[in-house]
Amino acid sequence: MDRRRIRHGLLAALALGAAAVAAASTEGKSTQIEDMESIASGRDLRVLVPHETVVRKLTPIEREAHSVELQLIRRFAERHYLTPVFVPVAKREYFIPALLAGEGHVIAANLRVTSERKEKIAFTEPIYTVREQLVVRAGDDIRTASDLVAREIAVREQSSFWNVIQEVRKKHPDIGVKLLPQRTSEEEILHGVVEGRYDMAAVDITVLHQHPEDWQSLKVVPGLFEDQAIAWGTHPNATDLLRQLNHFLRKEQLARRPQNIYKADFPEIKKRKVLRVLTRNNATTYFIWRGQLMGFEYELLKKFADEHDLHLDVIVPSARDLLIPTLLWGGGDVIAASLTISDRRRNYGVEFTRPYNVVSEVLVARKDDPISHVSQLEGRTIWVRQSSSYWHTMNKLREQSDIAFILKAAPEDMETEDIIHEVAIGEYDLTVSDSHILDVALTWRDDVRAAFELKKNVEHGWVVRRQDEELLKALNDFLDKEYRQLYYNVVYKRYFENPRRIKSLVKHRADGLQEAALSPYDDIVRKYAEQYGFDWPLIVAVMFRESRFDKNARSWAGARGVMQVLPVTAKRFGIDDLSDPEKGILAGIRMLSWIYSRFEPELPVKERTWFTLAAYNAGLGHVFDARALAREKGLDPNRWFGNVEEAMLLLSKPKYYRNATHGFVRGIEPVTYVRDIRKLYNAYTQLLKDN
Repeated sequence: MDRRRIRHGLLAALALGAAAVAAASTEGKSTQIEDMESIASGRDLRVLVPHETVVRKLTPIEREAHSVELQLIRRFAERHYLTPVFVPVAKREYFIPALLAGEGHVIAANLRVTSERKEKIAFTEPIYTVREQLVVRAGDDIRTASDLVAREIAVREQSSFWNVIQEVRKKHPDIGVKLLPQRTSEEEILHGVVEGRYDMAAVDITVLHQHPEDWQSLKVVPGLFEDQAIAWGTHPNATDLLRQLNHFLRKEQLARRPQNIYKADFPEIKKRKVLRVLTRNNATTYFIWRGQLMGFEYELLKKFADEHDLHLDVIVPSARDLLIPTLLWGGGDVIAASLTISDRRRNYGVEFTRPYNVVSEVLVARKDDPISHVSQLEGRTIWVRQSSSYWHTMNKLREQSDIAFILKAAPEDMETEDIIHEVAIGEYDLTVSDSHILDVALTWRDDVRAAFELKKNVEHGWVVRRQDEELLKALNDFLDKEYRQLYYNVVYKRYFENPRRIKSLVKHRADGLQEAALSPYDDIVRKYAEQYGFDWPLIVAVMFRESRFDKNARSWAGARGVMQVLPVTAKRFGIDDLSDPEKGILAGIRMLSWIYSRFEPELPVKERTWFTLAAYNAGLGHVFDARALAREKGLDPNRWFGNVEEAMLLLSKPKYYRNATHGFVRGIEPVTYVRDIRKLYNAYTQLLKDN
């Protein structure tokens, strides 16, 4: 056994059996605390974790919480070339003493941020929030804490709510508590309330929101208790470690998109106001060009969404063969990815819209390859994705002829244009392509050609689940109206019939064929975003939304430069020349950082970011007003989407803005602004991840 493993075992034993003793023995003494530099030199990141994660069966929500933390801390360690060493701690009260005694560098233990704990240790920005709230039967009228007097609340021991209710009982000592074993699941507790075994209970209300149909006889008491922030703990002197952890968490939390799994036909989609489109990044379907979202499929679906007042949420699975499975399990509503209409695909349980494009399938060879007829395929190798219609075409050709060619499966995460590139450089022998994909490639490269046509009149359609009949009808109605009409023809020409335009789009688009470039100022943005703790694609999204990267842009209100900062504000942040893109970017980032710091650190990273963006657009005062109004209306003042944004819209009405501290605001502007930036940011991060 090597020394490292021996040391790790000793650390675990120490933390399990003697953490409190070790902490007590060092209390008041000088303990050498490791910060990021010394941690990096030792190559181990010691993480204090609950002993029960190993020895006790966790409830589903506890398991998910611990899993999130451990996955995150592993990714942080990996980014910094560290080995995570998980040191189990026997009791929760030992965590802080063990940390202060130097037994670990980070506490990752579903640790709730409290004012008492903040006096002893430093906390990172929240990893998530525990939405532990009071749940009662639907007919029960509870509005204030005084309504809880002479009532009994079922609560699990050691839960975050137990500490909260203890504070409330200082003012209302007659509130009763029924203490439940910590292993009791949320589902068991909720059934106890339904059946009358418990008067009321404190549970994580995520369970109710995940399956509302199961708990129709229950309701949450709004506004009585705040969500609880969960964060990692570090030694107060490990300032660089804390900074690095916060930078990592901001990026990870913001870039992590929740996988909203549900199946919805058109009426429910319109109610949700979001259409989820599954597609792929390529030159004909969906891509980013100078910061802007573009693509033939994207523009058509965007028009459809706009006509029905829907937000378009674009989702790019990691491989083409995941498009239909993702649709079927509820990860999207429609596939728009130049899929060939076929009965083979219908057999999966999907249906196609009417055709919106008609192409040919052609064999693609290098320019100097003399092949010109199907008979010359003897002994040749054709590379195509197995999930593609091309695979079916070539299989059928092989079955119907005696030509002995080799059919090989290209990786499913490769687009047809990528496979064409492999043919061009000699890595692959031959491939098959839709004619319009090859036409686009031929606007910027001359090292491949169409050898001959394999199949004519190949029809493309969008794809929905077979049961979503109303969505299918709506899409077909749209295509019936638009196909080969003015808007369709303009968009089609832009992507397929204007060689100069296509060449420009390909040259400046960011995708897998070239180095990802979101803006002309990526290097500058990276430098300052890193310095101020922002994920750089977010800043690019703000910059595109503000000025489309125009350094000479000027608003009606006098804001200038790529980040549209007022000169007086720029001077406040030490910037004097907003026409200089670097100074303009720095001014905008400093302003965003200042706004971010105005919101309470216990807010989840995502929510704090959305509030920051709204305030960048509309001003801090209006965001504070909207949060206050949200609280009055029974909405969650700590969540932007679906909550504070709804209150922001109300502040354009006299009934509400007359009572607001900062008065009238055209609420639709910050609401649209935040949604636009989130959409761009999601697209940028997806693209960069694919690269």
